[in-house]
Amino acid sequence: MTDFLFEPPVTPGIPVEGEQALYPVGRIFCVGRNYAAHAEEMGVEVDREAPFYFTKSPAACLASGSVLPYPPGTSDLHHEMELALAIGAPAFRVAPEAAMDAVYALGCALDMTRRDLQAAAKDKRRPWDLGKDFEGAAVLGPLTKAGETAPLGAQRIRLEVNGETRQDATLDQLIHPVPALVADLSRFYHLRPGDLILTGTPAGVGPVGPGDRLLGEIDGLAPVTLEIGAPA
Repeated sequence: MTDFLFEPPVTPGIPVEGEQALYPVGRIFCVGRNYAAHAEEMGVEVDREAPFYFTKSPAACLASGSVLPYPPGTSDLHHEMELALAIGAPAFRVAPEAAMDAVYALGCALDMTRRDLQAAAKDKRRPWDLGKDFEGAAVLGPLTKAGETAPLGAQRIRLEVNGETRQDATLDQLIHPVPALVADLSRFYHLRPGDLILTGTPAGVGPVGPGDRLLGEIDGLAPVTLEIGAPA
């Protein structure tokens, strides 16, 4: 038995519809600018050649239904509604036509972003970590097994803040579709069970503040909800 100097972090887990056991979260890969309208609203060119990625740590995980204290260091916290893929089998250098064999489940997720810190990093050509990877930055809804969902296509993806629709699109608007994302990422990593891929957000991202209630939905999946609390 290995002894540690300090207690190791607890592995975050996500409920899976129909299962008592939780899905353990390891790495979190996020796809940037994967909807053309979102890229345009951010003032950048649409890049259709290849996807690009950033990461969030397991410490960023937060369960759906939680209260997220308004994060430190920002005055411009934004919501980003996304489809999450939960990997359930090893995948390395897989072809797009075989990529879905590695996807165990799908879910709704929120990529919360300290937009002012992200913008400052962009201006200085620095990494986005401060803007994207912080406690509560990856809000994860319950997962639905891939075999129990309809084939991915024109499912609606939407987000409401206090009952007002902010984001509303369909999954077929993804620039790089799900099989292509899994295949591309597997060129650079040995994907394994526990890896999550957040596939990008539609247009309509915007600020939220204390007291706001968020509801994110994708057709056929359990929703993700979040309340923004007072600063801790």
